[in-house]
Amino acid sequence: MASIYLIRHGETAWSLSGQHTGTTDIPLTENGRERAKMLRPMIEHLDFGLALSSPLQRARDTAELAGITVDDIDPNLVEWNYGELEGVTTQDYREKIGNPDWVIWDGPPGGETPDQVSERCKKVIARCLPVLEDDKNVVLIAHGHLLRILTATWLDLPGEDGKLWILDAGALCSLGFEREQHVLTGWNQTPQ
Repeated sequence: MASIYLIRHGETAWSLSGQHTGTTDIPLTENGRERAKMLRPMIEHLDFGLALSSPLQRARDTAELAGITVDDIDPNLVEWNYGELEGVTTQDYREKIGNPDWVIWDGPPGGETPDQVSERCKKVIARCLPVLEDDKNVVLIAHGHLLRILTATWLDLPGEDGKLWILDAGALCSLGFEREQHVLTGWNQTPQ
């Protein structure tokens, strides 16, 4: 059975510092570039019937460095719009609002809710299904929170359940089927 392979872009300065990086188009760090190159042997044996990337340079560059020829840039793969929290760390925001228990999954002020991101993910999944039905693999190169929400959506869970998985920069995951059931087949595999 064909699978959807998910690749989170390599490290950026903000992913390293813990700053929420939604729509700000920042480049990979040198370490992020090296990590992206290390994905190549993990996927070079796979054939993709469709390769989609976020429009942001950190995803596009990761695809290129990993040896993936992108078929299309899909705006629905752009990272979660963090609104007022763009460039802000969780800890800084918790201190600002005086709530040590706040998490991004509560929804960022002025940004998208997890359910709104999930609606975008449904559109991406709809693009993938005909390719999978032709028994061809798909690869999506995008962002941490977006791919976590896409996974929850694939599993028919609420978008906020993406909080149940951690996803490292430069990691590979896979989604597939057990008969007709959508399942998680591999998660957070990182180059050695």
